[in-house]
Amino acid sequence: MTLTTLTVTVPALLSSSWARAVSGEVPVDPDSEQATNWLIDELSKAPYQAARPTLFDQVSKAFSDWLASLTIGEGTGIPTIVLIVLLALVAIAIIAAIVVYGLPRLNRKSRHEEGIFGEADYRTAAQLRASAEQAAAREDFAEAIADMFRSIARGLSERTLVSMTPGTTGHGFASRASRALPELARELGHSADVFDLVRYMRKPATREQYEELRTLEARVRAAKPDLAEATL
Repeated sequence: MTLTTLTVTVPALLSSSWARAVSGEVPVDPDSEQATNWLIDELSKAPYQAARPTLFDQVSKAFSDWLASLTIGEGTGIPTIVLIVLLALVAIAIIAAIVVYGLPRLNRKSRHEEGIFGEADYRTAAQLRASAEQAAAREDFAEAIADMFRSIARGLSERTLVSMTPGTTGHGFASRASRALPELARELGHSADVFDLVRYMRKPATREQYEELRTLEARVRAAKPDLAEATL
């Protein structure tokens, strides 16, 4: 209850009490306890209760007082509300960047989890190599050659020596890999030819072709790259 309300209430209470005193209902000169009881009785009536501030009013005023109490330095800097808005915008920008580009520490991992040669194949180099060896064991050399060539590409991507962007073809990969491993350029180009013939042109695959590719994969894993060319 505000001071204004009390200013209006107390005279009204006294008038009401005086009227009752004159009519003989209560003592004319009440003591302190009796006066307190009169005040409590009067304020408990519906009109006074309706005038009390609601919980929403109290919370709103408390929040408003808190904002008013915030200052920056001597109170001559950027208004507090402006600073809050700016911080909120910065936070939104950071969250948006994470959603679009991912966390920096995960970028390297995410590059290795992309598809390869236009296919949704997310296996690691080791998994692809194992799959190729299993296919060769059952004499499915077409599948063995395809997975071994993918293993070479995935392995260089995992080492961040070759970037496997969407749409990269077998020959596109071989060209990039040749810059990082110039001493294996001829073999890499030939392996891309074999991969295309077997995978897309459905030419018969042989054990000899698979063994050549298997040997190349081992040499690529052991080769020391030209880091300057790999960066380019």
